[in-house]
Amino acid sequence: MKKCLNNPIFRIISEVVTNEEVETYVIGGYVRDFLLNRMSSDRDIDIVVVGSGVDIARKIAKKINPKIKVTIFKNFGTAMFRYKNHEIDFVGARKESYRQDSRKPFVEDGTLEDDQKRRDLTINAMAISLNGESYGKFIDPFNGLDDLMDKTIRTPLKPEKTFSDDPLRMMRAIRFATQLKFGITKETLQAISKNKERMKIVSPERIIMELNKIVLSNVPSIGFKLLDKTGILSFILPELHNLKGVEKVSGKQHKDNFYHTLRVLDNVSRKSDDLWLRWAAILHDIAKPRTKKFDTETGWTFHGHDFQGAKMVSEIFRRLRLPLNHRIRFVKKLVRLHLRPISLIHEKVTDSALRRLLFDAGNDIDDLMILCKADITSKNEVRVKQYLKNFKIVGEKLKEIEKKDAIRNFQPPVPGDLIMKTFGLKPCKEVGIIKNAIKEAILDGKIPNKYEPAYRFMLKKGKELGLKPEE
Repeated sequence: MKKCLNNPIFRIISEVVTNEEVETYVIGGYVRDFLLNRMSSDRDIDIVVVGSGVDIARKIAKKINPKIKVTIFKNFGTAMFRYKNHEIDFVGARKESYRQDSRKPFVEDGTLEDDQKRRDLTINAMAISLNGESYGKFIDPFNGLDDLMDKTIRTPLKPEKTFSDDPLRMMRAIRFATQLKFGITKETLQAISKNKERMKIVSPERIIMELNKIVLSNVPSIGFKLLDKTGILSFILPELHNLKGVEKVSGKQHKDNFYHTLRVLDNVSRKSDDLWLRWAAILHDIAKPRTKKFDTETGWTFHGHDFQGAKMVSEIFRRLRLPLNHRIRFVKKLVRLHLRPISLIHEKVTDSALRRLLFDAGNDIDDLMILCKADITSKNEVRVKQYLKNFKIVGEKLKEIEKKDAIRNFQPPVPGDLIMKTFGLKPCKEVGIIKNAIKEAILDGKIPNKYEPAYRFMLKKGKELGLKPEE
């Protein structure tokens, strides 16, 4: 275990705490990830102190460099400072007790064992001593190492108590099962299902932190299937849960849009680690339940689910406390446009249609194409190959059009102020009519996206509107 302590910070901590005669241990994720060979150079380090974590943090920081800034979190009795690439957190060992109607615990000082009992999972409760005589000693009262070897998720105490105390631990169990591809014990899964309604007392900010970690995992569908199986998904993202199920009328049925969405999400995840592109995958079909209709001739239809879905993105982002800035605009755009490239591969591709797609997608065209390719989840291999072949053709044509016409992030070659100056106008509807006519002419391929032809077109359109250029 001493190999886990190769970082020189641990010797510095040991010197201070041994001199102060204060029991101190490295605990949690740093130990777990070392044992899993998942260490990264910027891994956070959690230190538990049987005493005041704040005092020890200050003394250690001072020994390293008196100029190091120690951040104190008074409400939690914790302290943190940065050392090289690491964020080092110090907390006093404590034990907690909860009331049934609250997520805020009654906290009092405790032993290392008390602190390990309050941890969410056995694999996060393992500790290594940093004290002089016992330096490097491995302390694992709940057999977390065995669970690591068995790839098993379980709680240190009875799972119902662990989850009832802090319901977010249920999502953390699912998150770690997703990230590590571990199995969750039957008893633990049953406890999550039994306590799912306790999620109502957890703040949206805490929920979205865990949910985003599931979304960013290598195979996020694992986590979403577990969230659905345990009933938690219906509390935190009911719109996704509502995609479940298949309806059949007159021998015609639609696909299960929940499992389709998860396949799309996994497909996107293989191509991109961008959180917001993954959210676009999660929400691209979110409005299908609202738009579902049965037609006796064509079968099931979901007309308008792209536009309705873009509207629903706003509702969902607000509720989940996701950012209402350029991130939401990106997701809404991709949800709104996700059918456009697919429609192009079913028909003869015109330059005009490609220009309009480039105009609407702008710099997000590459992400849109990733999403649309991921949306092909047919089990018919011949059809999939044909779709992908057509997508390749569309992609090549998009590059040709962009190189020739520079439509991405379109800026009018004749700006509004020049239109006003040419015809002696103040801001008015005619200026907008001419600007829009120039844009449409460029997108339709009637004129190239260049100044001279656009200027001539402006004069022509002005004449149609009864305008004369100024002398």
